Amino acid sequence: MGLMDAQEYDPRPARRRKRLAAIVVFSAGVALMAWLWFRHWPEERAVDGFFREIEAGKLDQAYASYTGDRNWQQNPGGHRDYTFAQFRQDWGPGGEYGAINSHQIECATDPPKKNSGPASGVIVVVRINHLSETRSLWVEKRLKSITLSPLECTPNCRQCQY
Repeated sequence: MGLMDAQEYDPRPARRRKRLAAIVVFSAGVALMAWLWFRHWPEERAVDGFFREIEAGKLDQAYASYTGDRNWQQNPGGHRDYTFAQFRQDWGPGGEYGAINSHQIECATDPPKKNSGPASGVIVVVRINHLSETRSLWVEKRLKSITLSPLECTPNCRQCQY
């Protein structure tokens, strides 16, 4: 077989490789976008559930969400640092926000990287009762327990400060 007897060029394998590469790049982009969008979803759901329980008047269940301990009533001495009475005073109808009847999760973010280790929680910014100021809450990743955040973040989570 001579040089002039070579088979005709078939562009189909090259097109298939380009198409496969485009699909892989597109899929990786979609996966990255989904991860960025939903990475704090469990913590946001924990805060959303917490406020729904308060709005429904179920303060005992809201306290269980806050402490991350669904069996807190079986172990009353386990939460001496923040008792149910203190919780009711802070988050109940007589608290800082009055009767909480609406909430909106503005954003969630990782705390600023001060230490080299990974953070144990996420900051979730919430607007309560359509007020102009927001409240930053700290949600532990493992237990989904909720506390007030030591950092206050802007409603778009671009800046957090002590």
